[in-house]
Amino acid sequence: MAFLRHMVFLIWCCPVLLFSQNYELPQWEKYQKVKFKLVNNLIIVPVEVNGTKLAFILDSGVNKPILFNLLDNDSIQINNVSEIAIKGLGDGEAIDALSSSANVFKIGKAVNHDQLLYVVMDRELNLSPRLGIPVHGIIGYDLFRDFVVEVNYTSKYLKLHSPNLYRIQKKARTQTLPLNIVKNKAYVQGNVFMKNKHSIPVKLLIDSGSSDAIWLFQDMEKGLGVPKNNYEDFLGQGLSGSIFGKRTKIEGISLGNFQLKDAKAAFPDIQYFKSITSFGDRNGSLGGEVLKRFNLVFNYGAGTLSLRKNALFNRPFDFNLSGIDLQHNGVRYISESLADARGVVIKDDGKSFGNVQLLFQNRTRLSVVPEIVVSGIRAGSPGHKAGLQEGDVILAVNGKKVHNYKLQQILHMLNEKEGKKVKVLIERYQKDKLLTYVLKDVFK
Repeated sequence: MAFLRHMVFLIWCCPVLLFSQNYELPQWEKYQKVKFKLVNNLIIVPVEVNGTKLAFILDSGVNKPILFNLLDNDSIQINNVSEIAIKGLGDGEAIDALSSSANVFKIGKAVNHDQLLYVVMDRELNLSPRLGIPVHGIIGYDLFRDFVVEVNYTSKYLKLHSPNLYRIQKKARTQTLPLNIVKNKAYVQGNVFMKNKHSIPVKLLIDSGSSDAIWLFQDMEKGLGVPKNNYEDFLGQGLSGSIFGKRTKIEGISLGNFQLKDAKAAFPDIQYFKSITSFGDRNGSLGGEVLKRFNLVFNYGAGTLSLRKNALFNRPFDFNLSGIDLQHNGVRYISESLADARGVVIKDDGKSFGNVQLLFQNRTRLSVVPEIVVSGIRAGSPGHKAGLQEGDVILAVNGKKVHNYKLQQILHMLNEKEGKKVKVLIERYQKDKLLTYVLKDVFK
């Protein structure tokens, strides 16, 4: 079932007002605390754009905010518009966009009255189906520039501290590292441990907009070669298209005195970095699957990054053992019986995953729920060998109906642990089919 969805843009040409081009807090407020959602290692923050409430990924690797996913039933005003072309990571060409200034951005009580914004018009750029929740854009450098940004991954909140009123809190087991800001991007020094276990110093871009652990650029002279045990994989979505490369495992990653063992790593194909003219002395990127293991304080003004390991620190790295990628694909109807085998009506607790429900004679409930489909599958993976195909609709995993779970929970069920038998009930060409496979460590 399809819904007609649209977004209306009211484009105004306004006179330039004498507002600051920075974020500000109400006078004498030391900080603003903002709750966020953590989805697939990404920080999703609520942002109000010219009065419209939206959701943005906090992406330390992006300069100015970018608005995309223009498919929701919203009306958004954007100001002072001109046409531009922008180029990002991916194998595609530059994409058409709008540049818009004098926009009012609010994050809690933090306000910027003159925010420059880029708007991507390509509807193909839409991260919401892969994340399972609506996401409208990415925001980064301006927040890190104007505040001391504290990220608490375990309690899922940001604290945007006023730099003038911020006092460094010395805590046990907290380590502060130098943060190098170059062209509005933050870099940190670390070390990686390859198969021979020797330490290789690396300069890494801090990229909270990446759900991955660490990306490394091949450099044989430095010792950064792709380990023998690897496989080709989809690594992520850039502004200019998909990014592919080799996924693997390395012995470890260290940041200061903190060391993570058996770390997930990827070596992206260099062809997807056409928009970057020079890497300089950069050796890769540090993403959300590493960052989430710490509670962090970014102080761009002082050039420091403080790390304190949290409850997520020792969790094993997540690997796609099944080889299956999922995404939302519109909605579907499901029918739930409210009566037992004798026809006696069971007490209805009113709980249903769908927002739209129809009741028939108090015996059957028809609900509208998200449809979950296989969006990609890795050749030679357990899911592929079991016969799963791109486009298959997932109905249940190990007897659990997927409409009762969020997308990231379903992915966890499909990849829980090595050796686990997984039974997947799918619908293909309007017929149900049960497929079974066993999860295997791809690096053994």
